[in-house]
Amino acid sequence: MPPRKIQNEQEAIRWIEEGKTYAWIVEKYKEKYGIETTVPMWSTFRRRKGIEPRVVRDTNLIPWKIAKEHMLAYPLVMLRSEARMRAGEELKGRAASKLQSWKNMLEETNQVVYYDRDTEDGFFYVPREDSDTDLIRRPKGGLRPQSED
Repeated sequence: MPPRKIQNEQEAIRWIEEGKTYAWIVEKYKEKYGIETTVPMWSTFRRRKGIEPRVVRDTNLIPWKIAKEHMLAYPLVMLRSEARMRAGEELKGRAASKLQSWKNMLEETNQVVYYDRDTEDGFFYVPREDSDTDLIRRPKGGLRPQSED
């Protein structure tokens, strides 16, 4: 039987609950224990221990089915940060100032985020209309599942 990769479950649970990223945990385990782990391994560990996912889902801010090639687009990153902030999470590092600068840009230019998954860029800034009540242009056809499997 191979040795267990997780040396201290309570430590790992604490790190996850503190909001340490899986990438951080992978590096810390390599540094502290000399053990190679993976991001999916930590995600599985979190799920098996019944720890809530830390991804905040906000279909009011991200109501679209996002194509894989658009998952790292800056407007989506900012919308996810805004969702975390609205859910009461503290944004770490420079995330709060980046978000505020981005929201200021939207306000100063009187724009909102529009998403079209069938385009190369996916996300666009478009002029705000009277019907726009948040940071985004809501899809006309209703809500769709959030991400492609």
